[in-house]
Amino acid sequence: MERNNGLKTNGLEGFNMQPVLENKTIILYPLEEEDFSTLYAVASDPEIWEQHPNKDRWKEDVFKTFFDDAMKSKGAFKIIDKINGNTVGSTRLYDYNPQENSIVVGYTFCGIQYWGKGTNHSVKTLLLDYLFQFVSKVHFHIGAHNIRSQIAIGRIGAEKIAEQRGDCSSPIPQINFIYEISRENWGKAE
Repeated sequence: MERNNGLKTNGLEGFNMQPVLENKTIILYPLEEEDFSTLYAVASDPEIWEQHPNKDRWKEDVFKTFFDDAMKSKGAFKIIDKINGNTVGSTRLYDYNPQENSIVVGYTFCGIQYWGKGTNHSVKTLLLDYLFQFVSKVHFHIGAHNIRSQIAIGRIGAEKIAEQRGDCSSPIPQINFIYEISRENWGKAE
């Protein structure tokens, strides 16, 4: 299942935007069109989106737009619980920057039954272990009011480096925080 999926990597030899990655508890698979129903079954819980800039992403039509964008990105994954085969959530890679030798991880969500159980940490560990073979920095975009995600990303050693206006389709301006972790700092917070 090796594919580059159109990412302009300017010399990232061997880089695959959607590899299959796994550890003892989870597997990351490339997101596919037929995953919509099972992923929406997870995403339809309003509690997941409470602190998110798009609080109505639990609605099917709003989630469909999110899902379609994930498919177009060619960098989205479904997160699978390796123990029982259940769909846990999703995450995405995007915005490779050759000048900074960086990439962004974002749009991550997990079903609430996986909160506080190390699932998000496991997902980020898989992605960072893979990405740091190719880039020197990884960024994360997190909504300014998404305290849960800010705490979680700080636990892996990422630091807030900037703020930017979000591109959410909301009439109220949204602010995202940009966090960064470097290859040199990866693993020091564990």
